[in-house]
Amino acid sequence: MSENPETKSNLSEEFRNLGKSMKNFLESAWSSEERQKLQQELESGINELANSISGAAEEFSQSETAQQLKQDWQDLEHRVESGELEQKIRTDLKTAFQKASSELDRAARNLSSKDETPPGDE
Repeated sequence: MSENPETKSNLSEEFRNLGKSMKNFLESAWSSEERQKLQQELESGINELANSISGAAEEFSQSETAQQLKQDWQDLEHRVESGELEQKIRTDLKTAFQKASSELDRAARNLSSKDETPPGDE
């Protein structure tokens, strides 16, 4: 199965022609008025979106809710720095562990008492 040199040459020439055609198409598409219009619309839309977000952020930062969040954050920060929050967490965990332990002990006693009850007394 040998290739005809003329076919090989023609195929190479067709690849070159295809490459030139693709290049011309891409250059035409890139410089087209439609592409430029689309680019301008995208840039304009992105700028409007950025302005809207910026305005909303500014408006929110001036709102009562934002001021309350800022105050809450500062309070939390103070509680962490002072150790108050750590102490509260430790106390709450200790209470929760004690309750869980007590409930487990009670459940174990109930299971033990059922095991000790003779089968006919149920």
